Amino acid sequence: MWFRRACGVVTVGLAAAVCVPAGVSAEPGPGSSSVGERASELSHLEVENDRTVIAHVYSASMDTVVPLRVRMPADSSEPRPTLYLLNGSGGGQGIATWDEQTDVDEFFADKNVNVVTPLGGRYSYYTDWERDDPELGRNKWTTFLTEELPPIIDEQFETTGANAIAGLSMSGTSVLGLATAAPELYRAVGAYSGCAETSTPVGQAYVQAVVRVKGGDPENMWGPVGGPGWIENDPYLNAEKLRGVELYVSAATGLPGKHDQLSSRSINYDPLGLVGQLVVGGSIEAAVHHCTTRLADRLEELEIPAHFEWRNGTHSWDYWEDDLHKSWPMMAAAIGL
Repeated sequence: MWFRRACGVVTVGLAAAVCVPAGVSAEPGPGSSSVGERASELSHLEVENDRTVIAHVYSASMDTVVPLRVRMPADSSEPRPTLYLLNGSGGGQGIATWDEQTDVDEFFADKNVNVVTPLGGRYSYYTDWERDDPELGRNKWTTFLTEELPPIIDEQFETTGANAIAGLSMSGTSVLGLATAAPELYRAVGAYSGCAETSTPVGQAYVQAVVRVKGGDPENMWGPVGGPGWIENDPYLNAEKLRGVELYVSAATGLPGKHDQLSSRSINYDPLGLVGQLVVGGSIEAAVHHCTTRLADRLEELEIPAHFEWRNGTHSWDYWEDDLHKSWPMMAAAIGL
């Protein structure tokens, strides 16, 4: 049963009535794949405000419901493109997120785009794992993000079918991997401070360190370290598949930059916080810089155009907010805005 109200669409089901912002279909649509008898589908919507909902989407490949925050434009009268904006290693849980650390709400307030952010996938690299992990569970994120989710978003949120994807740190690697896994899906990629290698000692050490933060086993992800799975998922080695995609890739030297000061927003006059950002964040970003330099050389060798953003700075949120702002004009043009 359907009702129209000022706030949008109301769906009355067995459990409760849900008020949905205008421009959204609240009726679950068909999924793109299935495991057993249940297909991937929209489970339900949770309204945050008149511009934002939490879409709970059942993933057949992971056999679980994945929550995603979906920001919609003020004018939802016509179809619009989609930006998939991935969080870092925490997967959207805790405070180390786009929502908590940046001006993402204000930045997209006047932009005619759906912004979709998964609220899950911590320490998973948003990839398909070979085996379930005792600590991190079942991860089939490549399948979910490239096959199961897009048709659901396209149907439920009235899109043009044009997509871009961006991510930082862990997901700065992931977005390049997803683009090589599904070259026709994304017109633009923003990769901020991600190591674009998984088959070299530096890249493997970086990946293993992230996965092990919460006790995950890296060999459950891509098999034995250095084996075929780590090679197959290496964006550097698969760079040819990025041809035709608009690319913005950033990395800093690890040396102090403009946001590494006591007065910086992320530090907020906390001396210990500044020391941590300089020491830990500086070391991480120096490793990322090495990987990114190699990717730049590889793309130049293949004559694949890309914008590389080089700077002094650490592995920290103020720089990634800058990256989102700087990369947006390129991504917007690529998806037809």
